[in-house]
Amino acid sequence: MFTIFLWLDNRQVKRKKYASDITREQFAEIEPELRSVRRTTKPMTVDLYEVFCAVLYLLRTGCQWRFLPSEFPKWQNVYAYWRKWSEPDQHGVSVLERVLKKSGWRGPTETGAQHMQRVLDHRRAEREEHGHSGLEGL
Repeated sequence: MFTIFLWLDNRQVKRKKYASDITREQFAEIEPELRSVRRTTKPMTVDLYEVFCAVLYLLRTGCQWRFLPSEFPKWQNVYAYWRKWSEPDQHGVSVLERVLKKSGWRGPTETGAQHMQRVLDHRRAEREEHGHSGLEGL
């Protein structure tokens, strides 16, 4: 198991490394593009690398925002960045799409929620095909 160290309020904090994380080196290549979206009216209070890794985690797992592991920045902060990064430009492409492609990140073929929906749809189709409504015993 790998551990990632980050600094928070001048203290070092450990967090578990997730399969969805990219390296700091990969992040350094896309960081300027991610920072370009943010207005610089006040100092940044979150580690943008951690925010981006949280977005990757959400994309990989399909979890709900509120179930983002607590080791990441607050889900509200991650969501705010995700909204900005997801806004399409005049060509219909978002910063998030560009940096994901540039970083070489490969998302899952489907999220956990999509897999569950596919399984439920398959079972429903099987029941309908065989004439079972699931209400026979009622």
